[in-house]
Amino acid sequence: MAIDHDLVLDVRDLRMRYGNNDVLGGVTFQARRGEVVSLLGPNGAGKTTTIEILEGFRTRSAGEVSVLGIDPAHGAEDWQARLGVVLQSWRDHGKWRVRELLAHLGSYYASYSTEHIQRPWDTDELIDAVGLTEHATKKIRTLSGGQRRRLDVAIGIVGRPELLFLDEPTAGFDPEARREFHDLVHRLADDNETTILLTTHDLDEAEKLADRILILTGGRIIADGSADALSRQIAGEAEVRWTRDGQRFVHSTTVATKFVHELFKQHGEGIGELEVRRASLEDTYMTMVRQAESGQVAPSTFGDRGPSRAGSAMKAGAR
Repeated sequence: MAIDHDLVLDVRDLRMRYGNNDVLGGVTFQARRGEVVSLLGPNGAGKTTTIEILEGFRTRSAGEVSVLGIDPAHGAEDWQARLGVVLQSWRDHGKWRVRELLAHLGSYYASYSTEHIQRPWDTDELIDAVGLTEHATKKIRTLSGGQRRRLDVAIGIVGRPELLFLDEPTAGFDPEARREFHDLVHRLADDNETTILLTTHDLDEAEKLADRILILTGGRIIADGSADALSRQIAGEAEVRWTRDGQRFVHSTTVATKFVHELFKQHGEGIGELEVRRASLEDTYMTMVRQAESGQVAPSTFGDRGPSRAGSAMKAGAR
């Protein structure tokens, strides 16, 4: 069988038991090179346990796991050098200066460069990428909370990881810093082909960043697909809003594309402020989790695996 070199994560029937408690009851999913995947779930769902197993920090009870072609339970240092981890908070290095710390940490990766990937990331280029150029010579203890969070991200990617784990990455970011970070994530995925597994409670952020959403609850993946695909499964009807002759109209339909086509066919340039809305990711997430917790059958996979970075609303002006 040919090896799929684009398959970065391959998790099959992952199980974890603590005593008599099954934390993970058969988790299965995959992620490919350059894909941004968001793992969502309520507290206690098993997200942290899953991530720690993938990172090689925790030994699973059963199942098959391949991370960059290696079983993480047996990953050596050269495998670990291919991973990046951004935790919710980093150890205090307050006396170090930003550039000094990143150059020091980066030096550990130099011997793990390959023919295709030069490690570490150039220090000044990295500092610029996370928006800390003006603070490069400052001591870390003088940075603001948002600046410290940017440094956390820089530390996580200093070795040019092929797989990056992000845990609540923009906690403490102001809106401008959050937008800049989202741009950085897209550059890492698109330009560097970095696979990113994101855990967050910010559903808006997950919808903006992720190509695919995984919903984990009760130790199982209950949904896998783009935010738009998941919303279509839960909410069959879309809401179409538009204006015509100074009046505002709203119509619910299960065939939004056909309805909009007929609308323009009938009224043409008279249509303005067109907006098509499906259920938000938050609506979808809450519905699926409630269904799973109440014992209702929840879908496990969806066919649409395309990017969902534009959000759930489509807007177009009159033509």
